[in-house]
Amino acid sequence: MPLSLVTRLEEIDCKKIELSNGRHLVQYRGQLMPLVRVNDDARVRAEGAQPLLVFSDSGRTMGLVVDEIVDIVDDKLDIEVGSDTPGVIGSAVVKGQATEIIDVGHFLPLAFEGWFRRKEMSNEALTRSLLFVDDSAFFRNMLVPVLKAAGYNVTAVGAGEEALALIKKGARFDAIVSDIEMPGMNGFELAEAIRADARTAHVPIIALSSLTSPATIERGRQAGFHDFVAKFDRQGLIAALKESTIEFVEAA
Repeated sequence: MPLSLVTRLEEIDCKKIELSNGRHLVQYRGQLMPLVRVNDDARVRAEGAQPLLVFSDSGRTMGLVVDEIVDIVDDKLDIEVGSDTPGVIGSAVVKGQATEIIDVGHFLPLAFEGWFRRKEMSNEALTRSLLFVDDSAFFRNMLVPVLKAAGYNVTAVGAGEEALALIKKGARFDAIVSDIEMPGMNGFELAEAIRADARTAHVPIIALSSLTSPATIERGRQAGFHDFVAKFDRQGLIAALKESTIEFVEAA
């Protein structure tokens, strides 16, 4: 899975694992952390050290139980074969081997049913609507849970044409996040079309791209993007959205 989604890699003493109400739990940094198995083959160990991938957000923490943490790889990820298996987005070639890519969004609600419902957020935050445009199912599955956790009501589509169709039908959004490299209508063309429509000319648009060269960023500004964020920079994306939506509210 993308390392950017993982808070910590841990190996905990199995003696610290407790069973309560039919669930495995660990007292972790002052709170109870539920343990969720990555699949039926991964067993919670009774002795020794238990490898975990730890995910944290808004005071909630979950430990994903795995057999072994093999490696950290710096590589471009391309999902070549999709999957219908719950918890798996699909398969990609990683270090020369076919590798299953985990759908993080599947496991978080297994730890906390309301993981994506933040009680402390105001009604205003919960009603902010966001249009997320990316032709990659992998990135949609990876980032939509992050955006929901940040308080946005997310509508995700796989093409610029789909996004424009929604807008033409009257859908209203407080912010738009769009990939740049898409077949058919690319992100630059989508941003220009949104800016050309009086109904959406004021809506903040954030560009997502694996290309962050000065020339690409300048092209994005000319097309009408408010900010430019690298695809795996989830913290940067949330910060850019927060800044852009604050500017939008102040100008409204």
